[in-house]
Amino acid sequence: MEETTLSTRELTYDATMFIETFEREFTWLRGFLRNVYRHPSKPALIEPVLNKTWSYAELNADANRLANALKSDGVGKNDIVGIQLYNCPEFLFGYIAPRKIGAIANPLNFNFSAGETAEVIDHNKPVVYIYDESLAPTVLAALELAEHKPKTLVVVRSGSDTESLPEGHIAYTDYIDADKADDPVNDFDEHMYDEVVRLQTSGTTNTPKGIPLNNANEVLSSHDVIMEYPLTVVDVTMNLTPWFHRGGLHSGGPTPTLYVGGTVVAMRNFNPKACVEYIEEHGITFITGVPSVFFSLVRYLEKHDEELPTLNGIVTMGSPLDEEDCIRLQTVLGAQLFNGYGTTETFWNTMLYPRDLPGMAGSVGHSCIDDEVRVVKIFDERKGHPSETVPCDGRTMGEVIIKAPFKSTYTYVDNPEMSADKFVDGWLYTGDVATWDESSCIKIVDRKDGMIISKGENIYPARVEEILNRHPKVQECMVCGVPDKKRGEVVAAYVIAEDEDLTPEDLFAYCDGSERISTFQAPRYYRIVDELPYTATGKKQHYKLKEQAAKDLEDGQLTGRQAQTIGERISSRIRSGLDRFMK
Repeated sequence: MEETTLSTRELTYDATMFIETFEREFTWLRGFLRNVYRHPSKPALIEPVLNKTWSYAELNADANRLANALKSDGVGKNDIVGIQLYNCPEFLFGYIAPRKIGAIANPLNFNFSAGETAEVIDHNKPVVYIYDESLAPTVLAALELAEHKPKTLVVVRSGSDTESLPEGHIAYTDYIDADKADDPVNDFDEHMYDEVVRLQTSGTTNTPKGIPLNNANEVLSSHDVIMEYPLTVVDVTMNLTPWFHRGGLHSGGPTPTLYVGGTVVAMRNFNPKACVEYIEEHGITFITGVPSVFFSLVRYLEKHDEELPTLNGIVTMGSPLDEEDCIRLQTVLGAQLFNGYGTTETFWNTMLYPRDLPGMAGSVGHSCIDDEVRVVKIFDERKGHPSETVPCDGRTMGEVIIKAPFKSTYTYVDNPEMSADKFVDGWLYTGDVATWDESSCIKIVDRKDGMIISKGENIYPARVEEILNRHPKVQECMVCGVPDKKRGEVVAAYVIAEDEDLTPEDLFAYCDGSERISTFQAPRYYRIVDELPYTATGKKQHYKLKEQAAKDLEDGQLTGRQAQTIGERISSRIRSGLDRFMK
């Protein structure tokens, strides 16, 4: 039987113009430009440190200056523009400009190590790479490790312009075309399925996974936020997490705010005092962040006996909240509390609304308006079919699967094996283990793969284990998360020694000197052991290790180090990076 498509199926009307208009104009950029035309003088972006505000017309003009510069530099359809920046105006220019010439913006985690940055560069092969000057040591080391060399390296500077740049690198202010603020000539075939943004998720193998987002994903993710909050043209938002995250961009970040016509406040690095000042000065109505950030804000407000009357809502993500935490946030922040759950691939997919909290605290709530979320049986040799759900009894555990076709492209870039493993028949298999009750309220129990979430950052055990196993005195290792009041979880490593002289201090020093592991990924605790938990078929049992580690931490069986030593570690990395930079 011949496959029927939308353009060939029998319809009761002539759909030609609808299809053409919908497919060519259903883009985030069109929505942003509508706001540029509707209210060009309205504030679009506020940068408090610079004490500068961009209207919609001015934001569009600065994005155009970068777009025209990129086009003059030979960047075109489907080329990658790497962006390794903090939340700043140049990030937004780099987010908007590539789509104006058919290119793809690729934001990178500024916490990546040199090795991870090199992997992403080699995987995505950016033509132009824009980075913050403070990241120069990491970027220079990454460029030495990477096989692919970007054609142009652009440095966003915040310090003195008299300081010399690395050879062959150009300052952002010198790169942009200051005289070309008009929209570039559109000479490419724009389509709703075009990839416009490529995010990165932490990898369990040597290559981090690239997640393509198309125009439809961008528009409909924006619509999702606009409905759920709701978000309106009068709102002022500030995301307290990095914009390189899906949640940073889409959960009250630039994507929905600029699409609806609101105002975005850029916070480069979270600081509770500055956060309160920004909220008060700019009348911020929605803030978004991970729980640890909000509790830092709460402690500041309690200490200084301050309130935040302009806030309409606070949106937490990254981990569930217990009842006591919910009540504390609601009481001190005085705003409606939302708690979202989802993935980088599918954005958020369940939500706890103000009406649900604190009563449903500890769970992740029910599926969002256009999403479908189920908990299916877990089998050793195959995936549970969407129809094979576990009982809704609040006790039986299964894997969370998600259907969110309008927020996901259901694929990873150039990674067919992982795509086939994670995406099946329109569903994403998350690897999260959960229960659900008779009202389909879902409660996350653990991760199938033992992923660790530390202060909003995803850490995959397999990646850390691979790096530790390279140590010549390590025979084998296994890592898991242990509770931490400040970060939620931190990494603990259990190691079988190849050499009996191996000590935890050796491993701390090894990670300090490695360019393959980020500071937030490096284990903060070690224990040298004789055996590790495996199944009869040789599979690692991270959940058993996690149970043991929690007990060992409580009993003082794990070896950590003092905060001063951690500070020395960071200083050592900075000095090492500066040495490479100066060379």
